[in-house]
Amino acid sequence: MSVATIAPRIAIKNVTPEVSSAMSALHEAALAAAQAADIAPGLLQLIKIRASQINGCSLSLDRYTQEARAMGEGEQRIREVRAWRNSKLFTCGERAALSLTEAITLVFAGQVPNEVYAEAARQFEETQLAALIWAATVINAHNRIAVTTRLEGSGAPPNAVAR
Repeated sequence: MSVATIAPRIAIKNVTPEVSSAMSALHEAALAAAQAADIAPGLLQLIKIRASQINGCSLSLDRYTQEARAMGEGEQRIREVRAWRNSKLFTCGERAALSLTEAITLVFAGQVPNEVYAEAARQFEETQLAALIWAATVINAHNRIAVTTRLEGSGAPPNAVAR
């Protein structure tokens, strides 16, 4: 079995450094908001993993699963993020955050359902909810850049997308 080679399309960070810098600043601001709101770093990793799974971004998925492992996240929970609804390994708060992440990621399929938003609002304080929305939005933007520019896999140039 041969592995398909997917050539990167554009080194976007090099072509539009000012936009890449702004994206990096947005990423840092979203992380700072999550930290200030006391969002557990592990929950942010779960959000990044789930959005990356949905978006088919292997580059991000590899990165965020490795980071989750380094933070002490268990292999079984990492594997079960894809099927979190059928797993007993996630807390009510994690479930609400993953559901909200899916709704944000799949917003084209309808709006973020009221019940999804309401459950997230029950589980998290307003500053936490805002931080989760930003985290999901930012990872989706990163995924879309990586997928569009075909930065899928370890052969991608490290400077092709701002992270």
